[in-house]
Amino acid sequence: MTAAASPSSRPDRDFALLFVVMLTIAGGNTALQSVLPALGRSLKVPDSAVAAAFSVSALLWVLAAPFWANRADRHGRRAMILLGMGGFALSLAICGICLAAGINGWIGGTTAFVCFIGGRLIYGSFGAAAPPAVQALVAGRTTRAERTKALTLLGSAFGLGTILGPAIAPYLLLGSLGGVEIGLAGPAFIFSLFGLCVWIAVLRILPDDRPRPGDVPRDDCHGAANAYPSIGGQSSGASITAATEPHSEPVGYTDPRIRSWMIAGLVMGHGQAMTGQAIGFLVIDRLHVAPALALQPTGLVLMMGAGAALLVQWGIIPNLNLRPRTMMLTGLVFAAMGCALTGLATSLYSIACAYALASVGFGFTRPAFTAGASLAVGHNAQGSVAGKVTSVNGAAFVLGPSIGVGLYEVQHSLPYLLAGAAMLVLFAYARFALREPSAISLAGAQLAGRDEADRL
Repeated sequence: MTAAASPSSRPDRDFALLFVVMLTIAGGNTALQSVLPALGRSLKVPDSAVAAAFSVSALLWVLAAPFWANRADRHGRRAMILLGMGGFALSLAICGICLAAGINGWIGGTTAFVCFIGGRLIYGSFGAAAPPAVQALVAGRTTRAERTKALTLLGSAFGLGTILGPAIAPYLLLGSLGGVEIGLAGPAFIFSLFGLCVWIAVLRILPDDRPRPGDVPRDDCHGAANAYPSIGGQSSGASITAATEPHSEPVGYTDPRIRSWMIAGLVMGHGQAMTGQAIGFLVIDRLHVAPALALQPTGLVLMMGAGAALLVQWGIIPNLNLRPRTMMLTGLVFAAMGCALTGLATSLYSIACAYALASVGFGFTRPAFTAGASLAVGHNAQGSVAGKVTSVNGAAFVLGPSIGVGLYEVQHSLPYLLAGAAMLVLFAYARFALREPSAISLAGAQLAGRDEADRL
């Protein structure tokens, strides 16, 4: 049964809580990603096993996100948020227990990581339930004019989480508790506890919105699948468009209007995933530091990368009148240079600067991919295209990390040099394959058709 009208302060309180939900899911995942290279080295497991743990989780997220998005209307948005936050907290608790068992020598390092992957399966399967439900809940409580702004602010929580996660992870290391060494498993336990607190807050604060018999779901307040929250995976706005536009005209991945943009997004996304996942190992090996001492330099590099990408997306792009094709070409040049320089860097300063340069490039290409695909089709196809863009962004983090770390095990510079070369090849392809969408600039359709949504 629907709750009674709330005090005027309640919408702001509820929105703040939903913002924290999105921030926690992204921050917890990237914090664990920043710690895992050091943990893997400490437990003496292959680097590829670390990447596989996140590839499996990303695969399940990509498969589960559309499923949970469709069920939110039938089972209630609060129920899906509770399911997602519960899966998040349980997953990190299991990961922390498994890693602590390996650190204390109760089980072997390989066994610890196998159990760790089991915990990641829970995150990928159930953590994806929360973001689309959060979107749908906000959409149902806002007017058409307010909706895009509110969802954009929510989407920024994912980007902010990619900075905060690696930034605070080094400060979440725990010593011995009751004679049990926690160490590098600390971030998993801390974020699990925080996730539990958020779960309790959602249970106590948000009203039960399960539909009653005979209720007809509104077509204008649905949620949409979000791309997997990962290092380097800043939001590009596609999920916002998918959540505010109907899927009245289905568009396939090979549709001639968007095919070249899909190819560009897939190649660019894999290059970003490859280089981002291997950066923790590069810091350890190039700086010759012990795994336990690598968290601060790794966090610094990841913070600079995420901050550079968000500076481009939040500060530079809104003030430039760049069309998607121009923005894609510009970003590919920066990404190619940054990836190559990262592979050759030997000091913390050079690694951080080179990785930030690569992130600047990807900060241009991700929204260019979103806007280019959006502007290539008419208004009736916006929802369908946005869903395709989100799935391509997520798919890049399924195989990309494993490919990147696998190449890293062969030769440390290889994933970065190959990613740089791939960006140059993509640049040559994009010059003749990508079309400039009429006379509409990105400033007129900021990040995936946001202007069109505002006019409705």
